[in-house]
Amino acid sequence: MSKKKLPEFGTINVPHDRAVPFGAVTLAPERQQDLFMTSNWRIVRPVIDHKKCTRCLTCYIACPDSCWSYNEKADMMEWNASFCKGCQICIKQCPADALSAVPELDFEDGVVRLEKPF
Repeated sequence: MSKKKLPEFGTINVPHDRAVPFGAVTLAPERQQDLFMTSNWRIVRPVIDHKKCTRCLTCYIACPDSCWSYNEKADMMEWNASFCKGCQICIKQCPADALSAVPELDFEDGVVRLEKPF
């Protein structure tokens, strides 16, 4: 029985400063990537009541798009509107009932008012 020959693939010249070892874990970007903005179809947004918020980080953990972060200096949760799809998972998972869904039309900068949706 003969061995099956694998197809040959070309190589890519990766700049030295961007090369990573095979199987390495790379760090996540430290700033938002505008190319991946996905908020332009949201019809509701989560609004936080900071008095009710216990900073348990459940919203941070539950959000599939990492739209929540904890601001240590202000000791409060912050929401990134640019990437929130309005899925309401954070609202449903909040044990303190500190989040509520508010329609985009209630906000001056509501995404449904975009002149150019894409």
